[in-house]
Amino acid sequence: MRVDAFDFELPPERIANRPVEPRDAARMLHVPAAGMVDRMVADLPQLLRAGDVLVVNDTRVLPARLLGHRGVVPIELLLHRIVPGTDDRWLTFAKPAKRLKPGQEIVFEDGLCATVTAKTEEGLVEVAFNRRGTDLIAAFGKVGHMPLPPYIRRGDDAHDRTSYQTVFAARDGAVAAPTAGLHFTPALLAALDAAGVQRVTVTLHVGAGTFLPVKVDDTDQHIMHAEWGEIDAATAATINAARAKGGRVVAVGTTSLRVLESAAADDGSLAAFSSDTRLFITPGYRFKLVDVLMTNFHLPRSTLFMLISAFAGLERMQAAYRHAIETGYRFYSYGDACLLECTS
Repeated sequence: MRVDAFDFELPPERIANRPVEPRDAARMLHVPAAGMVDRMVADLPQLLRAGDVLVVNDTRVLPARLLGHRGVVPIELLLHRIVPGTDDRWLTFAKPAKRLKPGQEIVFEDGLCATVTAKTEEGLVEVAFNRRGTDLIAAFGKVGHMPLPPYIRRGDDAHDRTSYQTVFAARDGAVAAPTAGLHFTPALLAALDAAGVQRVTVTLHVGAGTFLPVKVDDTDQHIMHAEWGEIDAATAATINAARAKGGRVVAVGTTSLRVLESAAADDGSLAAFSSDTRLFITPGYRFKLVDVLMTNFHLPRSTLFMLISAFAGLERMQAAYRHAIETGYRFYSYGDACLLECTS
């Protein structure tokens, strides 16, 4: 499909720079099979059913923006993903990247250093740090900055260490938040439990590629960056049992949806999964497992807007976004939410 089919104009004042407090006080646009209704995130227990299973992403965001220098040249690294099978090597987006060569050293605060080991055809820079494992993760915590999306035009601060992290965060590895999960609070989770909604976790370590614009003219030409996903056997069994009893699978965020759809068999059954995924969902995709999607409002021409257009219909989502813009919904990572029901 033509990428410009997924374009729209968004006034800059609709971009949220801070989350609302409490988190579940955010607005939520409900888009069922017909029509749309203005709601609040706190209304979610009323919109789900006993026996539904809510699937959340338990990835934890690292302070993945590192500011250092090579000699006198400032260098910024944005971590993308750890190199599989290592505990000290990461693929990164570097600024500036053009003149970086294998063997060069980048120095950060607190004695942290990285040596350039390779450059990929995708424009990524592979580096090896001088620390490993938990020591390296601790070093990121000391010298790194929270990787706020580029459309949030301010530096990160102490509040973002908690604001840009979900209540489900447990497994270090993401360099961008699974933002639909940012809306949940202990009170909302208690209300969902009381409503008989089951809850399970999956993992998708969100990479920095989620921020990249689609630069090609046709979706068939776009290449997705790989991200690591995992679903354990107990989670798969719970989802299969819920579906067998008529419960719906409700994905919190496009990240949860992508790992579920990556793991699902053609008949909708689910098994344990632990692998990279490059799943790129555009209109025409047949969803195998997910029935309902809670997600934030996404960038124009983005892979995420393409995904939700596949899930709920391009015309429906264009109408929903027009309504959201006209009625003052807050967009993007710290913005409001929508609850979509699958039409494909």
